[in-house]
Amino acid sequence: MAATSVRGRAPVIHVMSTMFDDWEMLAMAQPSSPVYIDMNDDSFRMDSEEMRKARAAHWYARTDWGIAVLSYEDSNFLLKNPRLTQGSAKWPAQHGVSEGRFADWWRKTLLVLEGDEHHRIRRLVNPAFSPRRIEPLRPRFRALADSLIDDWIDEGRTEFTSRFAAPYSTRILCMMLGIDERDWNKIHRLAATIGLSIGISIRENIERIDDAVAEITQYAQSLVRSRREAPRDDILSTLVETRDEDDGRLSDQELINLIILLIFAGIDTTRNQLALAVQSFAEQPDQWEKLAADPDRYAVKAVEEVLRVNPVGRWVTREAAETLEHKGCTIDKGTTVHLFTQSSGTDPAEYKDPDRIDLDADRSPHFAFGGGIHHCLGHFVARADMDVALSALSARMTDLRIGEGAEWLPDSGNTGAKKLPITFTRRS
Repeated sequence: MAATSVRGRAPVIHVMSTMFDDWEMLAMAQPSSPVYIDMNDDSFRMDSEEMRKARAAHWYARTDWGIAVLSYEDSNFLLKNPRLTQGSAKWPAQHGVSEGRFADWWRKTLLVLEGDEHHRIRRLVNPAFSPRRIEPLRPRFRALADSLIDDWIDEGRTEFTSRFAAPYSTRILCMMLGIDERDWNKIHRLAATIGLSIGISIRENIERIDDAVAEITQYAQSLVRSRREAPRDDILSTLVETRDEDDGRLSDQELINLIILLIFAGIDTTRNQLALAVQSFAEQPDQWEKLAADPDRYAVKAVEEVLRVNPVGRWVTREAAETLEHKGCTIDKGTTVHLFTQSSGTDPAEYKDPDRIDLDADRSPHFAFGGGIHHCLGHFVARADMDVALSALSARMTDLRIGEGAEWLPDSGNTGAKKLPITFTRRS
């Protein structure tokens, strides 16, 4: 195939080749130009026939915001490529947001930092999120999950997002940081509002997002002051002590920025991922029953399978720090590269029966937590609180179904459920 070149904003190219009904025929054809995907379209869905055809046609697709990597093999290679750096820094500007509270915070958050600055902060805070710090909290996670389920288990139905996913994810974050759990409603509201920044609706919501960043900044500042005055046995105190004991290597502003990121990312992603997990298991009752019958064996695998087939983060973003060649394609310096996690996680070239959860299958690792030096800082926390939640839920409910009136966020950036009514039968 002749080399092609891609830049930061791709031209609109429609080559969806509807003449091919068979994906294998489409894959064999390998068009010289990849397809164009309109990620800004309200009807855009990762789990769609269009996306499957795009993946079969080529390893990447063109978008208005650079290229989208669709295959497992190429996502695996490019995530580890040192010539690609974290690419989310441009996201607000690509949507017309270049100033304001959120834009200022975003430019300095650990999520988008590179080089020595990123390595220094990451090295300082990694110990606070180690399995050694997380494992002792599991009994408290389970007690919280069971108490929330107790409130509605006899009803045979509930609105899952507001009555389980939101309070569970937020109160766990409160436990870890040592925040008063009575503040969970306020913290959840702020985290959910900032979470709108990761979707394509960022510009229309930017005033609310800016206000939420301002409010949560004040809250984080008060938390830091309180820990300086009276340290506790929590992650927040550990972070404050890291700053003080290491003679300012973690500055006040870096500490505040990190706390905001932990509140926003720790709550928003777990809440939405739990809703996506329930959606996926409702479609596969046999796997839900398998989990319920042996949670010690299957809970960890259940989390990994849900993250593979239905991840909250629909893509991981990178940017070409220098021009590179890959499979006949020249990726020019400055090009935004979106690695589509759901597409790679359900790639039939890598997985057998890829769209289905299989708790007994030996699967290749997914990329829901990213990869390389920007691998998610809180992945141990996310994995632990989700496997506890799924164990607790499956132990109490059978005949799990999604009810009428479910409302979903756009299928871009971070997705999830605004509302998720479910029905079920209480296990005897």
